[in-house]
Amino acid sequence: MLALDNIRVIDLTHLPPGALCTMILADLGADVIKVTAPPETSQRGAGAEAMLTESDSRRMTAFDALNRNKRSIQLNLKHQDGHKVFHDLARTADVIVEGFRPGVVKRLKVDYDTVRDINSRIVYCSLSGYGQDGPYSTFSGHDINYISIAGALSIIGSPENPSIPLNLLADFAGASLHGVIGILAALLARERTGRGQYVDISYTDGVINLLTWFFSLHFASGISPSPGKSWLHGAYPYYSTYRTKDNKHISIGCVEPWLWENLCRALGKEEYIPHHIAAEHFHQPPQDEKWLEISSYLQEVFLTRTRDEWFEFLSDKNVPVAKVYTLAEVANDPQIIHRQMIVEIDHPSLGKIRQPGIAIKLSETPGRIRKLAPSPGEHTDEILKGLGYTDRQIKQLRRHKVVG
Repeated sequence: MLALDNIRVIDLTHLPPGALCTMILADLGADVIKVTAPPETSQRGAGAEAMLTESDSRRMTAFDALNRNKRSIQLNLKHQDGHKVFHDLARTADVIVEGFRPGVVKRLKVDYDTVRDINSRIVYCSLSGYGQDGPYSTFSGHDINYISIAGALSIIGSPENPSIPLNLLADFAGASLHGVIGILAALLARERTGRGQYVDISYTDGVINLLTWFFSLHFASGISPSPGKSWLHGAYPYYSTYRTKDNKHISIGCVEPWLWENLCRALGKEEYIPHHIAAEHFHQPPQDEKWLEISSYLQEVFLTRTRDEWFEFLSDKNVPVAKVYTLAEVANDPQIIHRQMIVEIDHPSLGKIRQPGIAIKLSETPGRIRKLAPSPGEHTDEILKGLGYTDRQIKQLRRHKVVG
């Protein structure tokens, strides 16, 4: 048994944040049906797909963890008959997730109000940059824009330049994870009310939610964190990264006084023990020259051993230390392997392939990777037959380019 057995999700998303949201639901057991347009009816991504050879496409699909555990149907939502197929599918669904700009799903006749009229139990989740309402709701944007508006970009990086943190904050934390939380909350509420509801997830709202602690400190003190000038930004040597003898890096996180004491004793520098975190470190760079001395010493001493040697030495002394890994190194770390966060899966032609594992560990109903990502439209006939369509009707839909 899986936690989300018998929950059907229709995935209308077309970007990685939406795919991660529905991947998590699929990993936990939901029957996720990914809807994409037949290639001859869509311009989205057509150029990139056309550049791939059949072999490259097959390989990319095999490693596409974001779409694992899903089924795929190609459906033309701009065609009248495509609307009917979608509405038939929506009648059987528990959840719909879409990531279009506000207003698009209404034009396509697959919006919440339309679906609710035929399925009052539907949980309908929209992922959008700024939300479904407000003066920015129709603006285009990407992660960098959302973390700018939410204030995150201004407090990350160095004092000279903001540092762009890939697309982790708005896309995958602000949208994907908040989308999963909203969907699961709405499904739980449905158990009590018998009714579904609309879940409006804004990438920007999600980032502000992630910054709750920082906003609380700001509203209390009137001070905003400055990049590179506070304890969490590496301004103080007890919370920073250091280059090692082999030109790699380790990270040190000795925030608590006793952990700082452990580091100082391990290095034979007990005189540094009294110098640990203070209230002013939350919002200003070091004012005491002693901190510059300590920082300089740590930079020099960490150059005397390799990254792995320091990790072995300090982790044994109860010092918060970690190796700064490349992605390739992550996959071979014993802790990551033990937690099954990098797993090997059998592929019929490619042999063993590796993918990230399942982060949500449930003791009674654990998630499972049941199948690899489907090729586009791989399950079109299977899904349509499950809705009661005959072979003749399916052939006719394909002839009219309604399905692919």
